[in-house]
Formats: sequence, structure tokens, C-alpha cells
Amino acid sequence: MTLSQSHPYLSPEEYLENEKSSPIKHEYIQGQIYAMAGASDAHVTITANLVALLRNHIRGTGCRLYVVDMKAHIESLNVFYYPDIMVTCDPRDTEFEYFKRYPS
Repeated sequence: MTLSQSHPYLSPEEYLENEKSSPIKHEYIQGQIYAMAGASDAHVTITANLVALLRNHIRGTGCRLYVVDMKAHIESLNVFYYPDIMVTCDPRDTEFEYFKRYPS
């Protein structure tokens, strides 16, 4: 990942607004944004296999499975990450369209 030099500091709100129209994904770490790098064949294959297993495991539980493009907001650390796989079972997460705050 590389540090974007276009802004020395962004608020979480500025980051979220900019990310909606950005052609590339960035992670947000305490006011700094970092461009996301591509993944290897093995990485993508492992992710796909885990998604298949998790999807079957959580079916019917009310939990939601997100892959690659959904941000996880870890408020206590002031970060937004794009995890490869994320599950949330917390109904409060339905309030947030572009990120989830309560991953399992």
C-alpha cells in the first residue's frame, strides 16, 4: 500500500465521501489514506473458498456475509479497512450502507 499525498489529513466523513467516487479503494488509518494493492491468485482462491464455507455456515442465522468491497469501521482505532471477508450478525449494521461497525 502507498500513502496518498493528496491530503495530509482527512476526517472520516471526508474519507467516506471521497471513497464513494474513487476509482480505486483506499483504507483509512487515523486520518491518512492508503491505496489498496491487488491480490495474488492464491489469496483470491483462499478468499473464495472461505466465502463458500461461511455462506453455508451462516445461512438462516440472520447474519450477513460481505466480501472485498464493504468497509469495516473500527471506531476505537479511527480506521476503515476493506477486509477480504466480514460477517456481521448485529442488526445495528443495517443502518450503515457503506461500512459496518459491528463485525463478528
